[in-house]
Amino acid sequence: MIYNWLKNNLSGLFSKQCLLCLSPTNNKHLLCSDCERDLPENKSYCIICAIPFATTQPTQASLICGKCQKSPPFYTTSLIPHIYTSPLKQLISNLKFQGNLTHAPLLAQNFIRSIEHRKNNLPECIIPVPLHPQRLRERGFNQALELARIIARKLNIPLDYALCQRNKATPFQSGLSAKQRKQNLKNAFCVTKNHSYKHVAIFDDVVTTGTTVNELARQLKQSGVETIEVWAIARTPNKNN
Repeated sequence: MIYNWLKNNLSGLFSKQCLLCLSPTNNKHLLCSDCERDLPENKSYCIICAIPFATTQPTQASLICGKCQKSPPFYTTSLIPHIYTSPLKQLISNLKFQGNLTHAPLLAQNFIRSIEHRKNNLPECIIPVPLHPQRLRERGFNQALELARIIARKLNIPLDYALCQRNKATPFQSGLSAKQRKQNLKNAFCVTKNHSYKHVAIFDDVVTTGTTVNELARQLKQSGVETIEVWAIARTPNKNN
């Protein structure tokens, strides 16, 4: 684990090549300006779950998708600036599954840009989606926590990674239907301590169906939280999600 950390972090200190196209770059986050512009933006989306709409044109309208109209989730709104597709998908996968932690500052910085204009009504704390201890041992780190740590520090918002825990070692969500995901995550989380939060943000790297963040939001609502935002780097483009 120490070797991987040194390899990932020291290589980032000396490399001057773009992480995606390998062209020279002076960007401290190691992404050239062309590749940074190519990151897929979530321009037109549901204001609650941030599912991308079919149009690629940005909209200022407050639109709510049919799913959220029919069955409103336990969270209030979502801030997810990107769509989970190439080349962003490659960066997130390298972080999550290859342990390439040098990608975390780059991904976090792109999220921070999307919220820098917001000066008021920020959440009282950021809660990264927890991993089950078994999965944490296997992976060696929680990618949601690593990203949230950078964002919380930059925005000067407390990070409370001990408030919630995952008490079920659920199978991987990928490949499961929305119904299977819901059953898979039923009662998977719990709130571990008393708190006085009224406004929080749940943070994850990618939101797919929204089942994970909604189950966590349900537990937080039951513990007394009134306003829950979902923050993430990317949202899947699948319309069925």
